[in-house]
Amino acid sequence: MTIADRILKLRKMKGISQEELADKIGVSRQAVSKWESEQSIPDIEKVILLSNYFEVTTDYLLKGIESSKISKKENSNIYFFNTVATSLTILGIIMSSFIWYATQEVGGIIAGLVFIVLGIMIFSIGTYQSTGKEKIIVKSKFWKINIWIVTFIPLAMVYNILIGGILAPYPLLASNTYYQFIAFWIIYIVICSIIMYLQIKKEKEN
Repeated sequence: MTIADRILKLRKMKGISQEELADKIGVSRQAVSKWESEQSIPDIEKVILLSNYFEVTTDYLLKGIESSKISKKENSNIYFFNTVATSLTILGIIMSSFIWYATQEVGGIIAGLVFIVLGIMIFSIGTYQSTGKEKIIVKSKFWKINIWIVTFIPLAMVYNILIGGILAPYPLLASNTYYQFIAFWIIYIVICSIIMYLQIKKEKEN
């Protein structure tokens, strides 16, 4: 991989155009185009500006070294945040269900939702360091799993209110609500499956 390839790769990871990169570095769009097509190479001053903007070392831009180390470190951080966030959202459903089953009070639902919101916030913090296509892929990986968790309690609450005016974090089954209970699970599976499919499609496109 040449310096031209690395500049092109980093620009695409940022999700910006040649013109936008040129504005950031203080050169013309044609200069960026020539760098990426190997018609010319940036001088040392521009290499430093590029390294600062892309948050990589000048050695990586010039020689390609440290790329694997940087990538592994960033990926491990992102996957750590994803794992913690997903664990919290799962814990939110489990906690909410157990507390509500024991007390049948709204506090159980609130506790579960707090954990789910906290998980989403941690995920957002984790993706802050990623940009461009990388950010899209990271989000897709998170949501194709967590969409099943995040939507469960809200949909269950709507279902329970409609059938009996009760607030509960999971769908309740009564003797006269069999069809509604089945309809809930069909709607839930269809909605989550569609969103998961769209996330997988988006991940493949990037």
